[in-house]
Amino acid sequence: MASRPRGGWDSARRAAPPITVEVPVLGIGAGPSDYEELARYVFALRRLRGLHMTLLHLGVLEDFCRDVAAWTKGNTSAESAQLRTVAWLEALPVLGAFSGSSERLIVLGGGGVCGLEVDIPAAVRDYQLSLVHALHELLDELLVDNIDDFILSSPALGFRSPRWVPHVAVGRPMYKGRGPWEIGRVGVDFGESRIRNRQTLPQLP
Repeated sequence: MASRPRGGWDSARRAAPPITVEVPVLGIGAGPSDYEELARYVFALRRLRGLHMTLLHLGVLEDFCRDVAAWTKGNTSAESAQLRTVAWLEALPVLGAFSGSSERLIVLGGGGVCGLEVDIPAAVRDYQLSLVHALHELLDELLVDNIDDFILSSPALGFRSPRWVPHVAVGRPMYKGRGPWEIGRVGVDFGESRIRNRQTLPQLP
């Protein structure tokens, strides 16, 4: 049996999508043509309307909770982990809309994803760091020991590197094994933060 991709969502296995904290892209450059220029570097450029920047990837909720239960050897049940995690997600503060900029395309995900590397305000980096700190606090409440090891090893969380690179994925690189590419400075406008696939979260009692 093929293994599930690390941090990925196997649509054939389950209907539940991954949960992330993200900010939607409202606009790139002066208009759609500035974004369409990136098609010179990218296969099947993603729709501008669906672009976003991920601040924290939690993964499929059920998988995350099972990872917690396995790591704690059942001292925290998957059901208890789910209730606490949903309450934690619902209580996260909202980051307001902001603007950034980008000057180049970079290759991510082992070469399979091309993204705009985004220069963001310090307050946004601070917010992202606060999410990671809040995740540590949640895991501590869930009785997870060696938290950093858990974060890097949990398939649900899907962390590959402790360093967060602010980026907006725009498609697959046209030129495999190459990059980055300088594109000229463009502004990138973002909306306020949101929980992606929030509607799939179970209702709290």
